[in-house]
Amino acid sequence: MKSYSESSEENKFPILEVLRTELTDAHTLLEIGSGTGQHAVFFAAQLPHLLWQPSDVLEQHGSINAWIADADLNNVLPPLELDVTKHHWPAQQYDAVFSANTTHIMSWPEVVEMFRGIGAVIKKGGKFCLYGPFNYGGKYTSESNAHFDEWLKARDPKSGIRNFEALDEIAGQHHLKLIHDYEMPVNNRLLVWQKV
Repeated sequence: MKSYSESSEENKFPILEVLRTELTDAHTLLEIGSGTGQHAVFFAAQLPHLLWQPSDVLEQHGSINAWIADADLNNVLPPLELDVTKHHWPAQQYDAVFSANTTHIMSWPEVVEMFRGIGAVIKKGGKFCLYGPFNYGGKYTSESNAHFDEWLKARDPKSGIRNFEALDEIAGQHHLKLIHDYEMPVNNRLLVWQKV
């Protein structure tokens, strides 16, 4: 039942360095699109001041639960069922939200819904940290990202690398203001918005 993602393993340390910097004052965090569950248990172990709430569609819960069971941590909760297009977002609010490698596998309407939901569940002053590849000014930041985008669209025409400017515009509609744009390894970025 325990799935493994090589990319989650490769990017966890660079992401951790940013989360350590950005989430020093946060206590509760919602992760959107927890996938295999690797990130949830790794970051929860490294950031013990955070109560980590994984979430994903139901099909992913078996792997997430298996990782959680093996990790045996007291600051990571069982996963919530969360499909960003359905209006069953958590009732509580969080100090922070984290999501990795999600916007390019979602359709654009799903991305829009995710930002709407985040705007509702994040506390004022809270931060949303989004990791992944992004385009700037409609251009790819590398040849490998261009090839990756081709592969994504061949697999699902509704997916694809998103333009930073479009994401930032939607974020602004939900009172999220960009405060940092970190350069990450392998042509990825980590964007940080704060609820104002």
